Amino acid sequence: MGVGHSSLSSCSVDSLCITAFIAQPKTTSFSNSNRQKPLFPTKKQSPFAVLKIGTLNCARVAGEMEIEKGIAAAGKPIVDRHGIDDGLIQKIVYDALVWSSLHGLLVGDRNDQRSGKLPGVGMVHAPIALLPTSFPESYWKQACELAPIFNELIDRVSLDGKFLQDSLARTKKVDAFTSRLLDIHSKILEMNKKEEIRLGLHRSDYMLDEKTKLLLQIEFNTISSSFAGLGCLVTDLHRTLLNDYGEDLGLDSKRIPGNTATGQFAEALAKAWTEYNNPRAVAMIVVQTEERNMYDQHWLCTVLKERYNVRTIRKTLAEIDSEGQLLPDGTFLVGGQAVAVVYFRAGYAPIDYPSESEWRARLLMEQSSAIKCPSISYHLAGTKKIQQELAKPNVLERFLESKEDTAKLRKCFAGLWSLVDSDITKKAIEKPELFVMKPQREGGGNNIYGDDVKETLLRLQKEGSEEDAAYILMQRIFPAVSPTFLIRDGICRKDHAISELGVYSAYLRNKESVIMNDQCGYLMRTKVSSSNEGGVAAGFAVLDSIYLT
Repeated sequence: MGVGHSSLSSCSVDSLCITAFIAQPKTTSFSNSNRQKPLFPTKKQSPFAVLKIGTLNCARVAGEMEIEKGIAAAGKPIVDRHGIDDGLIQKIVYDALVWSSLHGLLVGDRNDQRSGKLPGVGMVHAPIALLPTSFPESYWKQACELAPIFNELIDRVSLDGKFLQDSLARTKKVDAFTSRLLDIHSKILEMNKKEEIRLGLHRSDYMLDEKTKLLLQIEFNTISSSFAGLGCLVTDLHRTLLNDYGEDLGLDSKRIPGNTATGQFAEALAKAWTEYNNPRAVAMIVVQTEERNMYDQHWLCTVLKERYNVRTIRKTLAEIDSEGQLLPDGTFLVGGQAVAVVYFRAGYAPIDYPSESEWRARLLMEQSSAIKCPSISYHLAGTKKIQQELAKPNVLERFLESKEDTAKLRKCFAGLWSLVDSDITKKAIEKPELFVMKPQREGGGNNIYGDDVKETLLRLQKEGSEEDAAYILMQRIFPAVSPTFLIRDGICRKDHAISELGVYSAYLRNKESVIMNDQCGYLMRTKVSSSNEGGVAAGFAVLDSIYLT
């Protein structure tokens, strides 16, 4: 799922979704460094932890850090970036670009038409922040603590087919894409097919609201939670830069928390592959026809192969339709190879289904015994409408018994409303700058902000149609603004920016046994505060890491 919320009156969090800038949200990285530890370590190092290919430490465990307390208030810059010498900045930028090139912190260059199809062609460094962004340690711990609770919630919601169908019934009438997903879900329910092995690789996105000092959730991503690979590398880049220049900047690299996203995502996929119990089967990555974020994905595949000896194949939905075969026992073959795990890095947006071929492929996979990440029910559980339904009074209690857990989740909920709420709709028309209209879409660039909120609501009221069911209203979040150095295409720009924290998590269950339910690293995204949806296309949304204060 892409980002989807907002901040300053003139900026949206959707702009933070770097996918529009590099075509889509997806994968990779590669290389080694002499002074680093194992590449992409897991939270608990396995016997397979040391890769053959090198020793790039993308994520030292957070426990190694000694964070000093009370250094700065929320939103206060960690260093006076306006006062940093230009000569020093130029040196740091140069080193950052060299490091990124050597360590695979790369995306495809959109100026090269082949960069989304052929690896190694038309590569450019990923858009990055030069230095990490300050973030209060207490809120960081809160976000990490929420991860396993949200995992459990999504799993339980996914099992309630009636809740999913009923909650999205009005949306189905006016949203063709959601309707097709629900049709597949209905067919699976009619088959009485049970997903006994369930795998989720998730990311929950948050912003720290400056006025209320509350950590508020933007959305919970259940499909194609991208940038685990590149996000880890940005963490390691920033640690390297602070090791070299920290004394000049007054910054300590140990205050950047370890990032275990790729290692733990690979661990979850490998454990799911093991549960499937077919050593000859492969893990299949479902990809788009052009993928400029392929290196983020290839990092994950590399770790799977080197650490766990799990082979992967990459296929588009059209290729799956052409090559896929469902055997009577439920085994799913693609090109004659049995598939144990299907990991979606495509299939989350209408553009991924240009013909009936792609829809046939999606249904075929759902009907198979392969482990889907996500299954159709997990996919639907992550929609904006379900997010809004779960925020209603007494709904969380339907799925979670612990009062303590429900209280923790509610504390991070921003305001969420259906457009059938006439009072809130009236308020949104009167003060549209305080709201965001969100459709059932992932990948960024879909939300409605500012005066467009007012105009869209008035149009829907005038038409009197049920199109309002395609949207929800969400409270707009206003995070702190701070000066930041943003690098794109080798050019460093200083600007005022806002940031969004994404916390990764993995959930694996086989029947009644929960095999894995962990927080798995993080992703920080930063964008100029003056931009709206166009900020990403203009190249001012970047990958970042956090500096605990």
